[in-house]
Amino acid sequence: MTEIQSLARGLKILDLLGQASDGVSITELAETLKVDKGSASRLVSTLARYGYAEKDEVTRRYHLGPQVVGLSRSVLARLPLREAAKPYLRQLMERTGECAHLAVPAQGKALYIDQVASPATLRVNAEVGTMNPLHCTALGKALLAFGDVEIPSTLERFTPRTIKSKRALQEHLEEIRRIGYAVDDEEFDPGVRCIAVPVFDFRGKAIGAIGISGPSTRITPERLPQLAVIVVEIGKALSERMTFTR
Repeated sequence: MTEIQSLARGLKILDLLGQASDGVSITELAETLKVDKGSASRLVSTLARYGYAEKDEVTRRYHLGPQVVGLSRSVLARLPLREAAKPYLRQLMERTGECAHLAVPAQGKALYIDQVASPATLRVNAEVGTMNPLHCTALGKALLAFGDVEIPSTLERFTPRTIKSKRALQEHLEEIRRIGYAVDDEEFDPGVRCIAVPVFDFRGKAIGAIGISGPSTRITPERLPQLAVIVVEIGKALSERMTFTR
């Protein structure tokens, strides 16, 4: 099949922008695409003109533009898991008092596809479309432990509690599989604890993860086991629901 080279390069740029949290420079684009800087500049400028990329005038680096968010929401709205999970997210928030989140694996990260916010003044929100690391978030670790997602090649440190060793992470994932749920104990954000479990489909495949996030002053070590029971219960109920969704 004949490939349209300029279109292929434009799609590659979108992939690069999606993977780079701090943006991409013209030089980096040119090196990756194996083109001169002028060609890279024209390609990304065209994407920016239509809203698919945007330039930070201070750093002069490019990021994904607002048009991509609109497309993402359209795709997310059609996801069977997202639609099926809505009442379970609501129930999870009501029974725990904390923000409830739903995520799926995407590009080596946990992509948040829905949430129900807590009414509490102090709460931990995660906007739909947010992509967080797998190795130091509860949702991400649930996907790693029970899914077919690979451990990231680099384990970036976000707090002093972040697991940096692959061996330590593998042992930690074994423990998660044993107890049935994952915990982020201030490993991604200081002062935040999270609990998550996998969501399985009719094939028994982990297709996502559901959980809660809240301030560590409320999700205390003493309260965590009680909250975990609720998360596990609702996660199992959602998995049972997904066994009838194909």
